[in-house]
Amino acid sequence: MPKITLKNDRQLGLIFTKAASPTRAEILSRFFKTGPGQYGEGDKFLGLTVPFTRSLVANYIDASDTLVEELLQHPYHEVRLLGVLLMVKRYERAKTGQEKAAAFKFYLNHRFALNNWDLVDLSAYKVWGDYLLHHPKERAQLYRFAVSNNLWERRMAVVATLALIKAGEFKEILKLSQILLKDKHDLMHKAVGWMLREVGKKDEAVLIKFLNQFAVRLPRTSLRYAIERLPESWRKEYLKIKIIK
Repeated sequence: MPKITLKNDRQLGLIFTKAASPTRAEILSRFFKTGPGQYGEGDKFLGLTVPFTRSLVANYIDASDTLVEELLQHPYHEVRLLGVLLMVKRYERAKTGQEKAAAFKFYLNHRFALNNWDLVDLSAYKVWGDYLLHHPKERAQLYRFAVSNNLWERRMAVVATLALIKAGEFKEILKLSQILLKDKHDLMHKAVGWMLREVGKKDEAVLIKFLNQFAVRLPRTSLRYAIERLPESWRKEYLKIKIIK
C-alpha cells in the first residue's frame, strides 16, 4: 500500500493513503496505458475512483496556490486529478474578469500536470475553452497548441473548443480539424471526431458540409466518431467513400 505524504496538508495525504486500492490501481494502470512506450508511460495510480476524488474538492475549495501546486506535481495520478479539479473550481468560482484571467493563467501555466487524456478532458473546455469564449482575440493560442510536439497540448486545443461548440461557434474546431488531418496519434483522432460529432449535435448541416469536403482525408477513427449520430445509411456512405479512396 503506497503512503502518500503531502507536506502542505498531512491529513489529505492520509486520506489518499487510506483510500488506495492496489487491485484497482493495477487495472487503471493498464487502462491509461502506463507501460513502456505507451502514452501514459510511467504514470502511477492509487486506485481511487473519480467520484471519490471529486468528493474531496468541497473540503479543499479554498486551497492555497502552494497546496494546489504540490498536488499538480505529485507522481500519483489521482492526486494530480484533485489539483486539476481545484483549478477548474477556482476558475468557475471567479467573480470578476481579473479573477477569471488569473485562474486561467494559473491553469495554463500548470498544464504540465495534464499528462493524460482524462485530465485534459475534464478541464480544458471548462477553463481554457470558457475563457476563449469570452476572449475571442486570444483564440490564436489554439492553433499554436495544435501543432505542438506535445500530445497533451494538441488534445487540449481540440477539447477546449467544446465550450465554443456548445455556444454555436464552430470556426475554430473546423480549422483545427483540417490542421490535424495528418496527426498520427489515435487520441487525437478520437478527440477530433468527438468534437465534430458535437458540432453535428448543434448543427448537422455544418457537419455534413465539412464531411463532404474532408471525410476522405479524415483518419478513420475521427470519421467514425464524427458520424456516430447520423442515419445509418449516411454512415455507410461516408465509410464507403473512405474505403474507395
